[in-house]
Amino acid sequence: MLTIYEYPTCSTCRKAKKLLTENKIEATYFNVKENTPSIEDLQHIIEKFELPLKKLFNTSGLVYKELGLKDKLATLTLEEALKLLHENGMLIKRPLAFDFKNDILLIGFKEEVWEKALF
Repeated sequence: MLTIYEYPTCSTCRKAKKLLTENKIEATYFNVKENTPSIEDLQHIIEKFELPLKKLFNTSGLVYKELGLKDKLATLTLEEALKLLHENGMLIKRPLAFDFKNDILLIGFKEEVWEKALF
């Protein structure tokens, strides 16, 4: 089953949810502002899917800009970056969906990518 961290008011998230609902794909949804992924889950995502850490960050977000992360991200340790993502869900790209059991990782929303991974 997919675990999805979303921004409930985000049109991109609503589009992803609609696709999943229409295709009867079960998912567990979490409001990323209130329930961020654990540091262990974030680290597991990076290791399992060999994902560059910067791919998890919502670089278009206001919080990213306010914290000046454009220049800082390259100098952060993995632990510091994971702590930032965990403590501030607004930094996580939207939506973030994963299923470790079935090797599925979806970040952001590009319909064709989601369809390829899920169908």
